[in-house]
Amino acid sequence: MAKNLVIVESPAKAKTIKKFLGSNYKIEASMGHVRDLPKSQLGVDPENDFEPKYITIRGKGELLAKLKKEAKKSTKVFLATDPDREGEAISWHLYNALAPLNDNIYRITFNEITKEAVKGSIKAARKIDMDLVDAQQARRILDRIVGYKISPLLWKKVKKGLSAGRVQSVALKLICQREKIIEQFIPEEYWTIDATIKANGLKDPFTANFYGNKDGKIQLSKKSEVNEILSTIENQPVSIEDIKNSDRIRKPNLPFTTSTLQQEASKKLNFTTSKTMRIAQQLYEGVDIPGRGTTGLITYLRTDSTRIANQAHNEVIDFINENYGSEYINSKPIAVQKSDSAQDAHEAIRPTYTELEPLSIKASLSREQYRLYQLIWTRFVASRMKPAIYNRQRITMYIAKYQFRTNVQTLKFDGFLKVYNHDDDDRDAVVKKQLAIKTDTKLAMKSVEGIQHFTQPPARYTEAALVKTLEENGVGRPSTYAPTISTILARGYVGKEQKKLFPTELGEIVYEILKGYFDDIINVDFTANLEKELDQVEEGDIPWKDVLRKFYPGFEILVETAEEEVSKIEIKDEETDIPCELCGRNLVIKMGRYGKFLACPGFPECRNTKPLLEKVDDVQCPKCEGDVLVKKTKKGRRYFGCENNPECDFMTWNKPSTEKCELCGSMMVEKGKKLLCINETCKNIQEKNQEEDEDA
Repeated sequence: MAKNLVIVESPAKAKTIKKFLGSNYKIEASMGHVRDLPKSQLGVDPENDFEPKYITIRGKGELLAKLKKEAKKSTKVFLATDPDREGEAISWHLYNALAPLNDNIYRITFNEITKEAVKGSIKAARKIDMDLVDAQQARRILDRIVGYKISPLLWKKVKKGLSAGRVQSVALKLICQREKIIEQFIPEEYWTIDATIKANGLKDPFTANFYGNKDGKIQLSKKSEVNEILSTIENQPVSIEDIKNSDRIRKPNLPFTTSTLQQEASKKLNFTTSKTMRIAQQLYEGVDIPGRGTTGLITYLRTDSTRIANQAHNEVIDFINENYGSEYINSKPIAVQKSDSAQDAHEAIRPTYTELEPLSIKASLSREQYRLYQLIWTRFVASRMKPAIYNRQRITMYIAKYQFRTNVQTLKFDGFLKVYNHDDDDRDAVVKKQLAIKTDTKLAMKSVEGIQHFTQPPARYTEAALVKTLEENGVGRPSTYAPTISTILARGYVGKEQKKLFPTELGEIVYEILKGYFDDIINVDFTANLEKELDQVEEGDIPWKDVLRKFYPGFEILVETAEEEVSKIEIKDEETDIPCELCGRNLVIKMGRYGKFLACPGFPECRNTKPLLEKVDDVQCPKCEGDVLVKKTKKGRRYFGCENNPECDFMTWNKPSTEKCELCGSMMVEKGKKLLCINETCKNIQEKNQEEDEDA
């Protein structure tokens, strides 16, 4: 019988570490949080120095009872939740529930799920770090106060079901402000001149770009300026002034942080932030590899650090030497980037085993897992390789009194590009053939053209760009980026078109209320400063309730003022281009008891309604990888089917889950509080991960 109990968060993680520990250890999963603030009330007493009220999360009673039973008969209990503030808080809640039953409860953490890391963590078992817990408590209660105080105001003044989380409101503000800039943007005209040049001895002509004159660069803003230059250089000879060759060094990127992984996965793989984090979690917790069993493939995925452990550095150096040669090893230490807001609590995101090349385990991974693992693996290996070296050839020419230039770049040494070759990382990295010409080569202008351009407004944020901006401004932390974006999309404050985020009418209305009455709360600097105060709590420099005592009095006054002054706002239903079959009016989108539906705006004269097909987020058809839609039968029963029906016949009565079967990798569907594998030959049943949304 097992003498010791180890509690992790998920069954997948439990399965991975089980093989590292002998029969003396029993591994159980808490399925995330077991206690939290109640959903039905604020759960915080400002009159009693912000004392929180924690309750067992609905549906977790049976699981908690099981953990108590196991703890009672165990010699030692090890709490092995994730190595961050939230993980520490989960362990603290577990400790409070289990402490009356066992005196030997310890906290263990590991950044990677390997045999050495797991066994080493047990040897280094410690007490709960209350500074970490308090930092998480302060964040949770701040978010609860903001959400539960402002949300009822929005329900009363705008519509039910709205929310105003602390970080999500800053994200909404950034998106709305960017939209305002785009709307007010006035394009400005500018011109370029391109000359096509033919050189003796060269088969193909090349393009030279107008630069200026002997006094320097000239900006062209009017057609008249361009016409004057064109008339001056017409039929004029072309002479080479200078040919300059130089080397350009292109350094590799540092290994991924949470933010940079989300940005690159969006750019390279077209993943949303939530999808990136979901797949990264799977890679971290473990994937079944033939001959190795369930194996954690990457280190912890929530980090703002680019540090690498010495052992991992040495392993990748050996790997590069064996597979690419010593000339590719970067002997100089990598400069670690650390911003003022970075906690630097963990290593960068890297593969746990460098020798597990992506192609060698491709058969064990889903397509999405493989693509993300390949991105992480190549980025890490490349970070320890020498820079790429380009030879840059700049040819300066004169046509009459005007200077034209052409730049050619050729790859001299590929360096890290041997592994991580993404040309779109750098528009100047395009490899071209060097022009074999000298200063005395005869040139002739074949043609010349003036091209009109107009300046463009800044682009709308993509998810990746928004994450980058939030991180640069110190707003939020690695664990908050994905849920923040998911929330503003789910609430209907923001829409997404071709990966670009834009505010909806509802989002604009909510932002105007927040800006008018809570501008200090949704201020980027204010929110970033709060994050710094939470970091100070984590360091043990200030008591966690001091953050709340400082914040709450002024916030309460703002809420009371808004309650008195904000008028009721009517939001018109969103009109579609779908005509009503009965009266011809365009149908509008309504929100009903069972979600959104299409209805005729002519009610009550016309009572026509139709279902609005909604997509199940982050779930693809297991047969053809199409989107899975929420549909209804003629009798109104809900089911889930492929968008490619009737070509694809996939359907299920139960809601598909984003989780995959731990045994066979097939789709899981929700069945009450359980998840059921749709593979009839597998029939695996596992616990459903029930996590409460951070925002009310």
